[in-house]
Amino acid sequence: MASHIHNFSFNSANPYALAEFWSKITERPIHEGDKPGDPEVAIDLGNGTNLFFQLDPNPKPEADRNRLHVCLRPDDRTRDEEVDRVLTFGATLFDDRRNPDGTGWAVMRDPEGNEFCLERSEAERASS
Repeated sequence: MASHIHNFSFNSANPYALAEFWSKITERPIHEGDKPGDPEVAIDLGNGTNLFFQLDPNPKPEADRNRLHVCLRPDDRTRDEEVDRVLTFGATLFDDRRNPDGTGWAVMRDPEGNEFCLERSEAERASS
C-alpha cells in the first residue's frame, strides 16, 4: 500500500504569522484551535493534506534555496494577477521567469524566505 502526503511542513520563527500569510494565498482557514504563540499551526487544504507550520527559532540562511517548494496555479485569475495579489500579503518576487510570450513562472518568497512558484492558470495554458 502506498503512502499519502499528510503535511507539507514549514519550519518557522512565527508559525501563526506564516500560517496567516498562507491562509490568505490558499483562501483556506487556519485550524480552529490554533492561535498566535502556538508552536504548531495548520491549514487544512480540504483534501486530507495540510500546510503545517512548526516553530524553529533558527533563521533560514539567506543563501539557502529550498530543495522542495510549492508550485501554485491560480483557479480564477491569471498568473500575473496572482503575483500582484500575493505581493500585497508580504511575498517578494525572487526570480522572474515569465517570458514575453506569456509562458514561464514567477519564483516568490514568503515572509520567512520560503520559495514558491506561481504558474499560469489552466485558462492561460489552454489559450496558448
